[in-house]
Formats: sequence, C-alpha cells, structure tokens
Amino acid sequence: MNSNLPSTTYQKHHSFDFFYSQKKTDIEEQQKRCLRLLEKIEGNSYFNEILSAAKKELTETQDSKFKITTFIADEISLLEDSQIPNYLFHRYRYDVFPQEFRLDDYPPYLQIEPSSICNYQCVFCYQTDRNYFTKSSGKMGGMSLDLYKKITDEILGKVEFLSLASRGEPLLCKDMDSILEYVVGKHLVLKLNTNASMLNEKHIHAILAGGVRTVVFSADAAEEPLYSQLRVNGKLEKVLKNIELFQKIRETEYSKTKIISRVSGVKVQEEQAFDKMKQVWGGLVDQVVFVKYNPWENIYESEANGIQSPCSDLWRRMFVWFDGEVNPCDSDYRSTLSMGKFPEVSITDLWRKERYTDLRNAHLNKARQVVEPCKRCSVI
Repeated sequence: MNSNLPSTTYQKHHSFDFFYSQKKTDIEEQQKRCLRLLEKIEGNSYFNEILSAAKKELTETQDSKFKITTFIADEISLLEDSQIPNYLFHRYRYDVFPQEFRLDDYPPYLQIEPSSICNYQCVFCYQTDRNYFTKSSGKMGGMSLDLYKKITDEILGKVEFLSLASRGEPLLCKDMDSILEYVVGKHLVLKLNTNASMLNEKHIHAILAGGVRTVVFSADAAEEPLYSQLRVNGKLEKVLKNIELFQKIRETEYSKTKIISRVSGVKVQEEQAFDKMKQVWGGLVDQVVFVKYNPWENIYESEANGIQSPCSDLWRRMFVWFDGEVNPCDSDYRSTLSMGKFPEVSITDLWRKERYTDLRNAHLNKARQVVEPCKRCSVI
C-alpha cells in the first residue's frame, strides 16, 4: 500500500477524543429511568417495536449496540418523562440503524446548513478550498426563512435530531434569529454550531429562547497564538468575551431554560492541551470536548485509500445545503453526490431515492472504491 494513504479510518459516530461534563449526570440513574418508562410501552406499532429493541439493548451487559453515554445522559436529563420514549425511539435509530444498515422513511438525523459563508478559514475546514468557496462560484449564501419553514413543516414529528451547521457559520445567515424563533417547541434535540465570533445579545436571546437544546461553540485552543493559527481570521479574546456574555445572560435571564452549552475543538496537534481547555472554558460552558480530526483535505485529488467498509452516514444523516440542495455527506462538500433539491423533491423521497439506494448498495457490496469521492474518504 502507498505510504501516503491513510493508515486509519475515521469513525464519525461518537467521535469524541476527550469529553468533560460539569453536569455530572448519573448515567446509571438515567438508564434506570429510561428502562422504567419503557416498561409502560404496550402494543405492536412500529414505534413500540423500536422501543422494545431499545429496551433489550439497554439491558444487555455485553456487546450492546445501544448505550447511555455521558453526553446522552446529559441530553436525557433535560427531558420530561413523557418525552423520553420519543427520544429513545429517535436515538436508537441514530445509533443502531447504521450498524444494521437499516432504513425507514426519514433520516435519523438531518443536518441543515443556514449558511455556506464563513468568516474563518480554519486549517482543517472546507473553507480552505478558496477555488470553491468564492462569491463567483455561486456556492455561497444563506438559507431563507421560507425554505427553512418548508423543511421543518415536512419533518415535524418525523425527525427529532437536527443540527444547524455545516460548511459555513450559521450566524452569518441573515434570517438566523427568525429561524431560531420558528424552531421553538418543535424538536427534542436541536444543535447549533457556531464559532461564536458573531455572537451578540440579539443572537444570544434567540438561542436561549427555547428551541436549541445544545449550543456548540467551536474552539480548538484556549490560548494564543495557537487559537488564531488554527482558526484563521479568529481572535480568542473576542470569542471569550462573547461566550462570557452568553453565560451571563443565560444565568440572569434564562436560568430555567433547558439547554446544554459546549465548547468543542478539533484535535489536530499535540499542542492542544485538554487540561488547558477545561481550565479556560470549563467555567463558561457545561461540556468541553475534543473531536477526532477527520482528514477530509484533498478528498477530490488524493489517491484512493483502499477502504471497503461502508460509510455509516449513508444510514444515519442527510445534509440540506442553504439553497435546498441535498447531499449524503459533508466530506463531499462540492456535492458531487447530490441527490437533488428540496422542495422540488420531498425529504422522504430524497432519502429513499434510487440514486441513494445505488450508493448504499455500492458501499455494502464492497464497491466503495469505484465511487467518487468515497474511494478517497476515510469516514466509516
């Protein structure tokens, strides 16, 4: 094998390298709570079938496909008892369906891109491809409130796990606050990722108003010059002040709001000390994490890597770009695998589209290495 080819695969699911939570949620207590509520489930519906499978997995002591981890326990701790069966139904689909290569009518997770524009050029991000992310390319823009409403209106009650993030900075979307207002009360788990550089009082109130369940502030270091070396165009001092303001407003005006705050960094070099991250960020947010680095660079130019394992994201999540274009993954940020456009085609029909089926079958039949750009990608 060529020495330049990747020696490892990248497991995107549960990709935390380090995880620290100040919430100190008792995992065993939350698991017992879930099992107690699952005892009340009766009937033979599809919903109950999934819950029965979840219950069985939660009681397994070895080789379980479905477990309550620290961050899952933190999520569950925010929920009312009446919400937990629905949460477990969707969490099971997210965690287990990709392991079993199983589908139903909707993706377990929908990642919606409010903006493809970013004010940063992080060294590990798509935005370093300046030939693609330019104004002249036609690939930069923000999602309209009207388009977002159409997506939400279709998936309401069908998809409970969503992220507002992808190739750009969400807070650069001019309709972002209106989008956040529209999502209030609609989803069990809605995550917003932001580099926090654009965070201001207006945005903070919109985030804390009740629709977002986890807000992720992306920061990969806790000191300069390392922060700005990794997050090019960023300034740590500004981001710190913005997150301090977020925490102040949260404590004084939204103390009862059920939301998790997290600082999340991409671990790309040894100089990024997790102890330093906890020391600086730990007093401002609920969780501090490092995620594993996904070597996406040159996915369109690098050599084929020989990986034959199927990509789990084909059964786990689907991406909707700012203009409605739908893609099966974000490593393919140029959308060579585009499945079509919403709302011309519905979310459920895009998820079950013949081209999507062909792509999944290629991965299942060890033909990944004939698919562009999958043959150059390390995600499994």
